[in-house]
Amino acid sequence: MNFGKITEYMESLKTRYGVRCADLKIMKGHDVIYRHLTGTADYADKIPLTEQHLHNIYSASKVLTMIAVMQLVEQGKLSLNDRLDQYLPEFGNIKKVQNFDLTEFVSTGKFLFGWPHEDTYPCVKAEHPIQIHELMSMTAGLSYELGSKHVRHVIQENPHAVTREIVRAIAKNPLLYEPGTRYAYSLGHDVLAAVVEVISNRSFGEYMRRNIFEPLEMTDIFYQIPETEENRVVSLYDVVMDEKSGEKIYKEQTHNICRVTDHYESGGGGITCTVDSYIKAIEALANDGIGGSGAQILQPGSIRQLSQNRLNEQQLKDFHIGGKLEYGYGLGVRTLLDPSASKSPVGEFGWDGAAGAYVLADPKNKLSLFYAQAAFESGSAFAEIHPTLRDMVYDALESEVRS
Repeated sequence: MNFGKITEYMESLKTRYGVRCADLKIMKGHDVIYRHLTGTADYADKIPLTEQHLHNIYSASKVLTMIAVMQLVEQGKLSLNDRLDQYLPEFGNIKKVQNFDLTEFVSTGKFLFGWPHEDTYPCVKAEHPIQIHELMSMTAGLSYELGSKHVRHVIQENPHAVTREIVRAIAKNPLLYEPGTRYAYSLGHDVLAAVVEVISNRSFGEYMRRNIFEPLEMTDIFYQIPETEENRVVSLYDVVMDEKSGEKIYKEQTHNICRVTDHYESGGGGITCTVDSYIKAIEALANDGIGGSGAQILQPGSIRQLSQNRLNEQQLKDFHIGGKLEYGYGLGVRTLLDPSASKSPVGEFGWDGAAGAYVLADPKNKLSLFYAQAAFESGSAFAEIHPTLRDMVYDALESEVRS
């Protein structure tokens, strides 16, 4: 396999997009077939990126949360059709906003300036209860409002608030729409972390450690970064354009915005990890649930269920506002529906993260890929870098078959 074009492309990312560091690892079966790191790990551009550096992967965290939920489903402790309020009673009387145009809100980027809440929109009680599968597929109606007055109040009262406390506050935020009717990117996976806590009677992080991280030997992965490991964390930065000069300007990001307190374990965006640790979970998803350690974390049927499109026609329209037109959305992952627009096969699935992380699992070819970067302005990552890397990988694999 000739991965030379991928290496050349990765080395061009700083010039093309202002991506100052990137790390890509690809596995086939349980063997590493490619690894390349480039750039620097610090904002001052002085420390070379290494395999020991930790990355804030934001929403790539969601894929691992889905493994935890599906484990509980396999054990019969949870059903995808269960009502959320069976586990979190605070969601039993949730409200929704009225006269709200979700399509305009998302397509025009208005969510960047504030989510709708009860002070700006009239609210009524939601007619249908939220079900577990709706949280997983982003169709429950939740927003991504982590800065509402309800959440801020909890943090002001207790700066060390744990996951369950923050999720109780999230339950006070109104829904954007009736559960099950539309798609909107949301805090559903943070709420699911609290569901995992209730069922397992453990903190979310402890459940993940015992049931996923330790069995797969994922040693460098955290929801809260220990002080002893902070020196290994890659500096995040925004890439913005100066309006006068038109030149790129770097702005340092010093905090993971999903980590709202020092005890909150975000199922939707809280993980900091090495590339080597994280890919072990994706390796398992691409290999019938079996990791390189030999541990089986999920059954193949659960992985197939995870990666099946769950969106109807209207929900797909909502999903496609954000791009990824060749994909649908399953249980916390994108899933390829249109192979004419991708060199990967139908059934390839994964997700990404706000700082540019990219996850790909392909059970058909037993292929797993994880890419991490530190540029918080990720529009180019989603629309250009990720699909380019994806197709380059399959080109390299096809060249091997032809040879």
